Amino acid sequence: MSSSKKTTAEINEAHRKKMIRQDEVFEKKMAETTEEKGLIIVHTGDGKGKSTAAFGMALRALGHDMKVGIVQFIKGAISTGEATIIPKLNLPIEIHSMGEGFTWKTQDRERDIATAGKGWEKAVDLMRDPSFDMVILDELNIALKYKYIDVEKVLEELQNKRHELHVVITGRSAPQELLDFADLASEMTLIKHPFKQGIKPQPGVEF
Repeated sequence: MSSSKKTTAEINEAHRKKMIRQDEVFEKKMAETTEEKGLIIVHTGDGKGKSTAAFGMALRALGHDMKVGIVQFIKGAISTGEATIIPKLNLPIEIHSMGEGFTWKTQDRERDIATAGKGWEKAVDLMRDPSFDMVILDELNIALKYKYIDVEKVLEELQNKRHELHVVITGRSAPQELLDFADLASEMTLIKHPFKQGIKPQPGVEF
């Protein structure tokens, strides 16, 4: 055995010292974070998981006795698992599926604008209702992409929201103005998708 090779004890000790340094850095950063506020959170990108992540946050919020409201802007034509199970379990989540499906299915821009407008009205109602702690605007980014809803109107409402309210916005192609305004923005990157391999959308996975 080479004399330069470290023993298990030396490796473990080096690891311990490294973790101590990391812990010190973390605790220092934690001590510097003193502000509490409701966050604007955006999930975007071409990869799958944007809405799934948002619904995961909804369940996490429930664990802290928070009330959650959800508006789905595109979904509605097809029944989704989340919209079905929430009332069955009597969860403290108020969900409104206001969409009529993919825009290439409706093929009626004026109707899509009107539908998105109704969804936005409901979103505003929930965000202004002081009983809600988190509001999820599922697929709002799609409505913004096609300019069914004015992004400036959305930003103005978010700017004036209650200080403690969390707002989660999902959908691909989030406008740069929204990304710049957000407190937290995540991009889901597509690596592989079964649809491109000729596999049908699966219940419990896609909807």
